[in-house]
Order: sequence, then structure tokens, then C-alpha cells
Amino acid sequence: MRFRGKIVDVGCIQHFTRVISMVAKLAKNCTVRITASKIYFILSERLVNGGVNIWCELSQTNFFSEYAMDGLSEDYNEIFLEVVPDNMVKCLKTAQTAKSVKIKLTKKHSPCLTFEVELPSLTGHSRVVTHDVPVNVIPRRLWDEFEEPEMPDFDVSIYMPSLKVLRNVTDKMKNLNNYVTIAANGSGEMVLKVETDMASVSTHFGDLSNPQWSKENMPAAANSQPKDRDPEKFAEARIDIRKFSQFLSGQQVNPERVICNILDNRVVHFFLLHDDVSLQYFMPVISS
Repeated sequence: MRFRGKIVDVGCIQHFTRVISMVAKLAKNCTVRITASKIYFILSERLVNGGVNIWCELSQTNFFSEYAMDGLSEDYNEIFLEVVPDNMVKCLKTAQTAKSVKIKLTKKHSPCLTFEVELPSLTGHSRVVTHDVPVNVIPRRLWDEFEEPEMPDFDVSIYMPSLKVLRNVTDKMKNLNNYVTIAANGSGEMVLKVETDMASVSTHFGDLSNPQWSKENMPAAANSQPKDRDPEKFAEARIDIRKFSQFLSGQQVNPERVICNILDNRVVHFFLLHDDVSLQYFMPVISS
């Protein structure tokens, strides 16, 4: 297996750093899937056990000026690596004004992703700083565990309000309860609610839009608002407020749109859309 990529545009280096930083805030460990056209960051936990699922993908052509990879074989031309994303962030923090960043899969004492950061110098001569990030190569027999999560037919799909506003609201609610109920309907309304023994506190958002999905423009087959569902009827889900806050505070790529899909009392799916990055984040429902 072989992988080598080079980023020379400062804007691309900074954007790539923001993507990895976002993943690092959501997952301590993740799987990096490298293909000929895309790089994926994947976290797959069992939702029934309170885990979350993350599926982040970016197109390599939007970041890399040079890109070459040879996968496991001609039939399985992919590479799967287990990595600590925070270690990648630490390497990239030194590269925010770099002339270039090379990323290579190397074999030293163990497999590594090696970052070669070319920094400018006042003397006119560049200097290269090298970082080795240890990785584990995932064998072919385990690849099926890292397939894109299939999305069910959600009861409600809605564009979310400003994430900054949601984060401020959620941070205040964290002091009241460990869980928050998120509810939305097909008429552009969303509610965040926490309950205590003494009170019930809720924040209402209106005039939001409801996207109309089709199988052609979803990353996996799913429908938008069910045709026979009353648009005024709310679908809701009770989720871990700290995980929700972590998701909101981890968004550093300034997504153009964020969609919340709710399967009533089953699962919440957040879908972030940007020009060259998309992220899906599944959160399980906590029973009351």
C-alpha cells in the first residue's frame, strides 16, 4: 500500500486543518479511509449502546495539488487506517503559514502518517519539520464495519438555525439537565427543551425551511417529510446535551447549511453541507 499527498495552497492547508480539528472534537479515535478520489473520517459506534456515528468525506481534488495512492490490491484499491485525529491536528498547527505540507504513509518502527511541513525562513532557505503520527492498518476482513451508515425514512427534516445561537442556548441548558429534547415539524418550527423537577424550559425557533430530499441528492436513500404526515405535528428525540453541545462547538468549517433529521424517539441525524466537505452525525435517543 502506498499513499502520498501534497498541499501547497495556504488556504487549503488551513481548511484541511479545520476539517481535522472538527473531527478531533467529535472523536478521540477514528478511521481514515483513503480512496483514489476521496478521504473519509469515520467513527462507527453502536447507537443502541449510546454511541454516535460520524461520516465525514472530502474530495481530494479540492485540497491536494499532488495525490497518489495504491490500495490493498487492484480489486480493493483503498486504505483503512485507525488514527487519533488530535495527533494530526498537532502536526498541522505548525503548518498554518507553511509553503507546503506533504502527507505520506510510511513504515518506521510501526506504520505512520508522516507530515513534512515546509516552512518559510527569513534567510530565504526553507526548513522542513517532520512529524510521525502512529496509525494502525485495518485488515480487509474488517472493512465492512466502516460502510456509510444507511439513513432511515425520517419523520421530519429541517434546516437548523445559526449554530452559534444554538450553542449559546445549549450551554445555558446544560446547567439544568443532562438531556435535551429536540423537536421539529414540517412547518419550519424547531424547539429545544429541558425539564427539571421544578420547571420546564424551552426555546422556540420559527420560519425555518424544510428541505425536500430525493434519492438523487441524498448520500443514502431517504425521504423528506412523509406525504401523509401532518406538517404541524412535531417529531422529537431526547439526546445527551453534552454530546449535542460538543457537536455544536466542534463546527469549524462554517458549513453553508446544516440539516437536522429526526426519526421520532429513535435517532437524530445532523447533516452538514459545505462546498468540499460533508459530515453526517448520528446521535441515539435517550429513553426517559
